[in-house]
Amino acid sequence: MTATGAKATGAGAPSRSAQMWDQVNWSHIEADVKRLQVRIAKATREGRWGKVKALQRLLTRSHSGKMLAVKRVTENRGKRTPGVDGKIWSSPAARRNGMMSLRHHGYHVMPLRRVYIPKSNGKRRPLGIPTVIS
Repeated sequence: MTATGAKATGAGAPSRSAQMWDQVNWSHIEADVKRLQVRIAKATREGRWGKVKALQRLLTRSHSGKMLAVKRVTENRGKRTPGVDGKIWSSPAARRNGMMSLRHHGYHVMPLRRVYIPKSNGKRRPLGIPTVIS
């Protein structure tokens, strides 16, 4: 119950985070990431390893890189399968907030959730499912 006595239903206007996630220009984000990836490949071919490292750092910490990474993980066929933490980012607001929470400082590797999926010959193969939180 709220202060007015009405029950909160969760209906209504979407949050600002959800609106921001839905209104992203994905073609622009993908172009930014692709441009950085091409620069990394070119620097690798030229053997400029310091440049490669700097560009990789730029890509992994860029807003576009984080946005596209979260989109690829949360909008694929396995999006409803949680990792060992049991969490999934199913709403646009959760995806936006999750993207904003991605940090390099203080990162600790989490274990993978191991499941076995069937193969065509009747045997099973292992599959590791990562967590979404960092």
